[in-house]
Amino acid sequence: MQLDTLTLPDNFIWVNEFDWSPVAQTTERSLTGALVVSESQKSYGRSIVLGDGENSWLTRAQVEALFILSEQPAHIMPLTLPDGRSFTVIFDRSEGHPIEAQQILPISSPADTDLYGVTLRFLTVQAHSE
Repeated sequence: MQLDTLTLPDNFIWVNEFDWSPVAQTTERSLTGALVVSESQKSYGRSIVLGDGENSWLTRAQVEALFILSEQPAHIMPLTLPDGRSFTVIFDRSEGHPIEAQQILPISSPADTDLYGVTLRFLTVQAHSE
């Protein structure tokens, strides 16, 4: 899996892949009481949550590299999943932290090679034209 310039292991599962509808819908009642339904295609804004924190492990060094990426506001990145699908994403901060990482074996002074269970949150965005 590739995120921006980082190569990450292919063990991250897209946990909310089918929690998305590509169609937006609103409903309201007219003055006559009739139901008015409006629908349109969504372009971007799909949530991509990778990993469940239990089966998606990274080293401390990899987590630190992700954290550095996440400190950049509105940083648009290419994301290529292990199956070859590609998306243009930003970190999703809308519901908290875009990166969750917990030590697998908690110790007070972890090394760069110690493992963390990780969850990553992204939103798809339109790529900027250069």
